[in-house]
Amino acid sequence: MEFRLLGTVCVDTLTGPLPLGPAKRRSLLAALLLRANTPVSVARLTDCLWDDAPPLHARTVIQGHVSRLRALLTGADAETYGVELATLGDAYVLRVPETLLDSHRFEELLMLAREQRGPADSALMLKEALSLWEGPALTGTYPSAPLQAAAHALEESRLTTVEQLAHAYAVLGEHHRAAAVLRAEAVAHPMRESLAAALMTALHRSGRQSEALDWFHRTRRLLADELGIDPGRELADAYARILRGAPEPEPGTATAAVPGDGPVAVAPGATGAGASGTTGAGAPGGSGSGDPHPADLLPRAPRGFQGRAAELAALSRAAAGEAPVCLVTGPAGVGKTALALHWARRSPAAFPDGRLFADLRGFGDTGRPTSLEVLREFLLALGVPPRRVPESAQAAAALFRSLTDRRTLLVVLDNARDSAQVRPLLPGGTGCVTLVTSRHRLDGLIASDAARPVPLDVLEPPDGTALLAGVLGEERVLAEPVAARRLAELCGGLPLALRVTAARLAGRPHRTLAGTADELADERSRLTYLDVEDTGVSAALRLTVQQLPPDAVHHFSRLGHHPGNHFDPYTAAALAGSDPVVAAAALERLAAAHLVGETSPGRWVLHDLVRLYARGLDPAAGPDALLGVLDHCIATALAAADTAEPGGEPCFVLPDDYRRPAAVRDFTDRAEAMNWLATEREDLSLAAAAARTAGLDDRAWRIILLQWPHVVWRARDGWAPVLELALDAAAARSDPYAESRVRNLLGWVLSEEGRTTDAEMALAPSPGLARRAGDRLGEATALINLAIVHAEQGGPEEAMESCGRALALARQERDAHTEMLALQHLARMQLTAGRPQDALDSARTAFDLGPEHEEAARRVLLLAVSGEAHLALGSEGEGVRLLDLAAAEAERAGYDEGAVGSLEALLRVTSGAEYVRRYEQALRRLADAG
Repeated sequence: MEFRLLGTVCVDTLTGPLPLGPAKRRSLLAALLLRANTPVSVARLTDCLWDDAPPLHARTVIQGHVSRLRALLTGADAETYGVELATLGDAYVLRVPETLLDSHRFEELLMLAREQRGPADSALMLKEALSLWEGPALTGTYPSAPLQAAAHALEESRLTTVEQLAHAYAVLGEHHRAAAVLRAEAVAHPMRESLAAALMTALHRSGRQSEALDWFHRTRRLLADELGIDPGRELADAYARILRGAPEPEPGTATAAVPGDGPVAVAPGATGAGASGTTGAGAPGGSGSGDPHPADLLPRAPRGFQGRAAELAALSRAAAGEAPVCLVTGPAGVGKTALALHWARRSPAAFPDGRLFADLRGFGDTGRPTSLEVLREFLLALGVPPRRVPESAQAAAALFRSLTDRRTLLVVLDNARDSAQVRPLLPGGTGCVTLVTSRHRLDGLIASDAARPVPLDVLEPPDGTALLAGVLGEERVLAEPVAARRLAELCGGLPLALRVTAARLAGRPHRTLAGTADELADERSRLTYLDVEDTGVSAALRLTVQQLPPDAVHHFSRLGHHPGNHFDPYTAAALAGSDPVVAAAALERLAAAHLVGETSPGRWVLHDLVRLYARGLDPAAGPDALLGVLDHCIATALAAADTAEPGGEPCFVLPDDYRRPAAVRDFTDRAEAMNWLATEREDLSLAAAAARTAGLDDRAWRIILLQWPHVVWRARDGWAPVLELALDAAAARSDPYAESRVRNLLGWVLSEEGRTTDAEMALAPSPGLARRAGDRLGEATALINLAIVHAEQGGPEEAMESCGRALALARQERDAHTEMLALQHLARMQLTAGRPQDALDSARTAFDLGPEHEEAARRVLLLAVSGEAHLALGSEGEGVRLLDLAAAEAERAGYDEGAVGSLEALLRVTSGAEYVRRYEQALRRLADAG
């Protein structure tokens, strides 16, 4: 177990990172880790999780996050590591061995660096310390003042460490390395004058005076433009020394020091570890081979290469650093090798000493070559006689590093399976570039050798059609441009699939692109059409999948049956019949192999062709996986609705054969629940449609109806089609309860859209259906919605009568929620009918029943009708106050429709510029959301 603050805040375990959930929970963990083994008060945690105005229930929210975090740690067997999250009175303490915390190890390595006597050893410690950083400190946390201050302090420590490392390199006389580490930070922190001054000095000592002066002028202009100040003494002095051609004395001639540390002894003339100039068998001057012609082991350049301008530029940037290791990663068939070879062949002059290539066959059926086999080929290409090639891999690797120490060459290591396969093959020279391709992310290589990842995704449709044209000829593609684009989309932008499709068409000159597209449109046979001989999408994916552990394969095969587009660990667990912690670990494995992609933290997708392949691994599991994910949708939507509108769920009777998931996501507050409903809307609709197709109508209408808090919140957002699907499902079950409930919501949506006639047709059967089902609250809701329609149609008396009947039913059932709903609409109808005092009385009665603080929409509507009633009664001051309060609450809650309505009423009696501004802003937000 490992706790990380230097990057995204997370807890790494043997099975993958723990699913920490929302940013507030991650922030709470960060606050506890920043004061590990020390009690942290609830007040301090509140400051870390919220800004000036924490919610009234902040303590409850914190308790919920602590409870969930404690459960996650317990599930990950934290006790065996000596980790405990304990409660101490009004505080919490996270007891954790400091060795498990990356920020502590960082400080420990800095202390070790200060204790080293030689600069080379200090540099090693400092590099190791910096390798612990995986991004900006405390990423993923809420940007509260305490956490931002802590992140700033950690960043300052990191920058100081970079400056110390550069100074150590300067002591060693390796000024080019000092410039390399400083440049990246100087670009990221352009107004940090100490970085700019150190970089200028390093560039000057490397013989790059013009670059050093240019950096000074860039920094000077930036300081003047952004801050209106001149360069400080340190920067100005560095500039003056460079102009005089007399920089400060070179470190290393006597005794130098890392800034802030004790003296570091340096031997005269030393150039650092590994630069002794010793020659051996096969080394330049040791084998008698002289300077051979530049080696070139690259395979032929790929034909029909298209697009990838951004990735090619990223490779060039990554290759511009110090002894760079560039890592091209992506799924099978995405074109990693083609990109690497295309880039490698673009600029042969950049590698005067040669270009080496090895296929490491990390995912092939023929077995991987050993390190010694690859190194032997490299050494022979570099001119080492066969009899001089060492017999052990360790000796061969040492000789390879020695031979490449003073050379400028490119090493391409294609199709690597893991980091351990790559490390012995890395060259030793700072002028060498290593280009690695892999289907795995190779995080270990990033950590140990600062490999710079260049992720490769699928091609956009224009590049996909261009690839087809490169094989088939432009005339054939231009003759059917729509079909060509459709082919590119059906191939999912995957270059391998496009090349296979092009190969099939090239051999059939009379076949049309449109006919081939029609074949590929059938999901059942698409993968079959994307295979030719021993090449194809299925074959490439099979080689990736066969490297996975059984548990990851099981989760992968079940993901193929997911009816939606996105999934999280809870969804994956429901599909696979596991729990979210196990599923999260499997998803990390699949992501490392580029079989799934993470679109946002904790949210994943499958490429269409990968989904079809996964589905084919276990087709018989489809019905069971679908039922599991549908019940997961019901459970999670029910939790979200209950959190968003406590006590107001319209559908709580679960199906007879309902299977509760192993774990259900919890929602800490209304905002989180509403955000989930909004984010998952499309996938919930797809799940409902899949349920309807599979004959699981009892699941279909529930999944749709349970989204009612979001439907109410965004009533005019095109909900009618999916609600009509729910109505069909309810009717197919001959379920009067379900049909009444769906008709209630559908009718209300139609009335909000201004389709009052359609709304009345939908609602008319609903009260009778509810009575048949014995659902008095459903009958009350139907009467309220019918009353709204009647009021719109100009029948106020009939509308108020229906509301009155609904009010009586709600009171018989002792349901305050429905009673408030009836009173809210009755008050509006009374106001419209010219009875403002009755409207005010109804609103007051509703307020006496509730509503809770979380029921923002109801509070806003009741405040608004109360304000308008006061205006009608001649109490303008109180009316304006209540309407202003209603608008402010609506704005805070993000209820834009309520804000527009309240501000419209205000502007009828006052033309204040502030009200006009707020009204226009609310209208814009509403338009943007729609």
